[in-house]
Amino acid sequence: MGRKIVVALGGNAILTDNPTAEAQQKALLNTANDLVKFVENGDQLIISHGNGPQVGNLLLQQAKGSTKENPAMPLDTCVGMTQGSIGYWLQNAMDQVLREKNLNTSVATVVTQVEVSDTDPAFENPTKPIGPFMTKEQADQAQQANPDYRFVEDAGRGYRRVVPSPKPINVIEKDAVNSLVQANIIPVSVGGGGIPVVNQDGKLVGREAVIDKDFASEKLAELVDADLLIILTAVDYIYVNYNQPDQKKLENVTVDELKEYIDQNQFAPGSMLPKVQAVIDFVEQTGKTAVVTSLENIDQFIKNQAATIITK
Repeated sequence: MGRKIVVALGGNAILTDNPTAEAQQKALLNTANDLVKFVENGDQLIISHGNGPQVGNLLLQQAKGSTKENPAMPLDTCVGMTQGSIGYWLQNAMDQVLREKNLNTSVATVVTQVEVSDTDPAFENPTKPIGPFMTKEQADQAQQANPDYRFVEDAGRGYRRVVPSPKPINVIEKDAVNSLVQANIIPVSVGGGGIPVVNQDGKLVGREAVIDKDFASEKLAELVDADLLIILTAVDYIYVNYNQPDQKKLENVTVDELKEYIDQNQFAPGSMLPKVQAVIDFVEQTGKTAVVTSLENIDQFIKNQAATIITK
């Protein structure tokens, strides 16, 4: 068996401008064609993915259709629902490409619970925007209908609901993921960052929160003893002075160098910063290598190591 690689898919690998199921399935077929290159290279994949737009749309549908007889589902359940729908699309696309290339493996989605701490300060300070943009009037109406919700103005684009984003401390189904790997099956796991749960007297209880997909992917890679963590994003490399005349791509970079760039505020919060923090965590915890690149650049990474490669 080759390298065990956790590959974390960004939202652009799933959703284009068209939010229909058909369009997302088409996007994932293109994604599968790129991911299967790792299988052709002899690597064993574990795939994770985001779900931000999908869970936001689902929450909107739930709210609009909610009645006393058919109430809306809570956020943790909606994360589980999108794990299932995106996992189905991804399994279907991967299986199609694997068959076309006569590769003898299959794909299985694991509905994944990710443990967080009930004392995580994120629960007292919700910061993760979810769902649609609203006018101030719409946000006030939603607040009246849902007194426990919190809404904030988001970068001049409107108001959005914000929820806690606690750090993952354990992946409950990590052994199931490893069992699939040992059986030569490609797992799809920690979709949307995983379903957030806390341990209460030995029972796992869901929480209204969203775990960052990159941090959850890092924790999974750490727990399953992956050889490599690859975070896929919209650019081929991490850049400093991004979109400036002196923009510079980072090819081979150390953890200490990345920390210096973080101190210089080189990486945008909610965009590149969590990816950089996640790869730092993986390299520091395991001593292994992490990679940040784009889906479209996978071929060049496999052939030429063309990507941002992070080492200790």
